[in-house]
Amino acid sequence: MPQPVVIVTGANGQLGKELMAASAAYSQFQFVFLSKEDLAIDQPQPVQTYFKKSMPAFCINCAAYTTVDKAETEQGTAMRINADATGLLASVCKSFNTRFIHISTDYVFDGTATAPYKETDPTNPVNYYGLTKLRGEQMAIANNKESVIIRTSWVYSEYGNNFVKTMIRLMREKKHLNVVNDQWGSPTYAADLAKALLDIIAAGNADSRNWIPGVYHYSNDGVISWYDFAVAIKTLTGSNCHINPIPTSAYPTPAKRPAYSVFDKKKIQSNWHLPINDWRSSLEAMVGRCNAALQ
Repeated sequence: MPQPVVIVTGANGQLGKELMAASAAYSQFQFVFLSKEDLAIDQPQPVQTYFKKSMPAFCINCAAYTTVDKAETEQGTAMRINADATGLLASVCKSFNTRFIHISTDYVFDGTATAPYKETDPTNPVNYYGLTKLRGEQMAIANNKESVIIRTSWVYSEYGNNFVKTMIRLMREKKHLNVVNDQWGSPTYAADLAKALLDIIAAGNADSRNWIPGVYHYSNDGVISWYDFAVAIKTLTGSNCHINPIPTSAYPTPAKRPAYSVFDKKKIQSNWHLPINDWRSSLEAMVGRCNAALQ
């Protein structure tokens, strides 16, 4: 019996690369990792042709326009990739009986909550990037009721560009850094998220009753500020850089950020029985992998 094919879009991003690294432990599947050069996911004909040829059992959509500040001016591109392409993939997955997983974001919320966000809480993006990701969710569900949408927050990895890698670099270059201390959330180590995604498709492949469509929240456990995150990175790397806490108002950006991005993760734990690692232990693992790569 042939192995089920799993398509992963956004292969060059940090989550795509973590999925590639983790996929070796899931030998029951045949994985195909696709960059934007391999498949234009916003073009109906190439997507239809590719699915017809490969007949995938699962599609994990990690492709996204993620430059939050540029999305304020590059609105057409952001909407095409984050919303239109997501809707197209969901529709094509439905046509080919492919299970569809789409990765979304905490930016669909406005950050005014005082308790962890549940999947049923009202959405209200405060920037254009968040709006495009919300539209992508809506189009996925409208085009394919069997879609699984996983919102995540503050994603980092040893691959790609992210807060942790930026902090490590800047702490080597500078004696002082300013980091905002009034935005709160939960980091997500992309390696943990990758394993969660692969465990979900493994469960769905083993028994179709294990496939439970809907919106889910996933991050590591714990609530910290960006300042707290930077201090932990400083400690783990042994840096002598001084970290100064500053308010968001002292660090203006083109796109507004939600002040509170903490998730309630009970639903994903209940439905998929996934372990949720503490943010600090996952950060330690990532920094350890980075240090090992440098040796």
